[in-house]
Amino acid sequence: MKKEFKLISKDLIKENKAKLKSLFPETDKDGEIDVVSLLSLLGVDNEEQNECFGLNWAGKKEAKKIALKPTTATLRPVKRLSNAWDTTKNIFIEGDNLEVLKVLQKSYSTKVKLIYIDPPYNTGKDFVYSDNYNDNLRNYLEKTKQFENGERLTTNIEKSGRYHANWLNMIYPRLSLARNLLRQDGAIFISIDDNEYDNLKKVCDEIFGEDNFVASVIWHKKYTRSNDASWFSNNHDYILVYAKNKDYFTLNNQERDESQLKAYRNPDNHPKGVWKATPLHAKSGTNNSSFTFKNGVVWAPPKGTYRRFNDESMKKMDENEEIWFGENGKQIPQRKSFLSEVKDGVVPVTIWTYQEVGHTHEANNDLKNLSLGGVFDNPKPVKLLRRILDLVIQSDEDLVLDFFAGSGTTGHAVLEKNLAEKKNVRYICVQLPEPIKDKKYQKISDFTINRLLKAGEMLKNESSDWVGDIGFRVFKLDTSNIRPWEATAETLSEQLDAYVSPILEGRSEEDLLTELMLKRGIDLSVNVETRQFDGLTVSCVDGGKLFTCFTRQIPASSIEVLTKGIIDWHKSLKAGKDTVCYFLDDAFENNVAKTNLCAILEQHGLTNLHSL
Repeated sequence: MKKEFKLISKDLIKENKAKLKSLFPETDKDGEIDVVSLLSLLGVDNEEQNECFGLNWAGKKEAKKIALKPTTATLRPVKRLSNAWDTTKNIFIEGDNLEVLKVLQKSYSTKVKLIYIDPPYNTGKDFVYSDNYNDNLRNYLEKTKQFENGERLTTNIEKSGRYHANWLNMIYPRLSLARNLLRQDGAIFISIDDNEYDNLKKVCDEIFGEDNFVASVIWHKKYTRSNDASWFSNNHDYILVYAKNKDYFTLNNQERDESQLKAYRNPDNHPKGVWKATPLHAKSGTNNSSFTFKNGVVWAPPKGTYRRFNDESMKKMDENEEIWFGENGKQIPQRKSFLSEVKDGVVPVTIWTYQEVGHTHEANNDLKNLSLGGVFDNPKPVKLLRRILDLVIQSDEDLVLDFFAGSGTTGHAVLEKNLAEKKNVRYICVQLPEPIKDKKYQKISDFTINRLLKAGEMLKNESSDWVGDIGFRVFKLDTSNIRPWEATAETLSEQLDAYVSPILEGRSEEDLLTELMLKRGIDLSVNVETRQFDGLTVSCVDGGKLFTCFTRQIPASSIEVLTKGIIDWHKSLKAGKDTVCYFLDDAFENNVAKTNLCAILEQHGLTNLHSL
């Protein structure tokens, strides 16, 4: 039995070095990457590096480092706050999103179709995450335990001297980690206002690449004018859109609205159905010659324009009665563009009006309809997130991530889309347990959980025959279940005694299983089934890919029943030879019991055995 468990998360620096060495072996100098050699191979003159265009700020180097620094954190399941734990595929995580994004790297790398985030706009009043680069996890745990009187301990005022730098240091590592989670055909949508728009655009250009910029959408968020504004009434926000790789990313067309559909009619009862008249000329081309129709009408493109179609195409349309000469038959000829022949929907535009996607007041009404009003000042409307989902989501089981979940609009919109289109789109929502001044809710994360619960119930009541997934599994960020080695000369004896059982006190079998799933890159939403064999709990993950028994004591007398149970279960699932089994190393009554268990399991093809 192999004893194996990595305390820290995926080491991105080590992986990146290995990739570079495989691509450019000549850069490997004594086990490290020779940067000068690498730049030379890429055709870059190292002497000109300081002259390159880019965005720099105080702390940028550290911000890059923190994105690559592994974490010792894990997630712990909280079933009492979850809804339909056994069947749901949706995930809600309470914790600092920087650490959470690191924890998710292995399980969700290149699996997310859409990321939407609404980060702090850096107005000087909103919360800014404070990262301690030495130990961000410890910093998070300390901060979340020392909030005083519901007041935020971290603010970012313009007088600080690092106003923009603080915000950039917060957003940079999170976006860098988020990019890793996106699929090749995935995209990220980021809400922002004028305070940091230009800086965010440059950061995204650096992280995602300038070539992967898709659009800067303007959302008309307010329908009223603020007459008390000093200069202009600010009635819009931006939504920056970047693809992971534009070569693979495609946008869905928008459905035509009623005004667009009204343009299509069929006054001549054409067998192809409704149509609208469109010009026969174009702004560019090479052919500006005239054409004579079968009714004798001679047409030529207007001066400075060109024919859109050649003679053959024009003749075919004319023969099939697809040219319109007006009600009197004497107007300028136009082509009949049939609705049945044009591509579905229309290309989206970059200005989204509040009539189409809602406004901030409507967003507040979304919450009031759930009896949740009065807590958030500027939530996003469900219609806005529906627009984003409709543009990006293509598969029935695409995954959506929001790691600034806030009021929970993203999760609500996913549920609404699933109901409307009978889909099974999944979401992962992450929210910091930031305190709020509210009689009912101590933290924003509490509010988010309740909003997701109520939204699901409301939608279910609206369609009683809908059998969609309205549940969610709740996890909380915490330290690893495995005791870290922090011995000094004074504490060595204590540490050695502790390592008789390396599992922290108070941690459950489910805690251990969750951490193991994350370390092995298993989706947190997969099915987990448990059975009892001689009083010992065995968990089966994802249809037999993983079996675990984290019972603290395994008597020698139980080995036969335990192994038989696992073997029979494994056979019934037809799981194959790749199945992995885990046990606690110190749980066995003696070495003989451990040896017997290994021998029996290996005899029946279960050879991938590990212990913690």
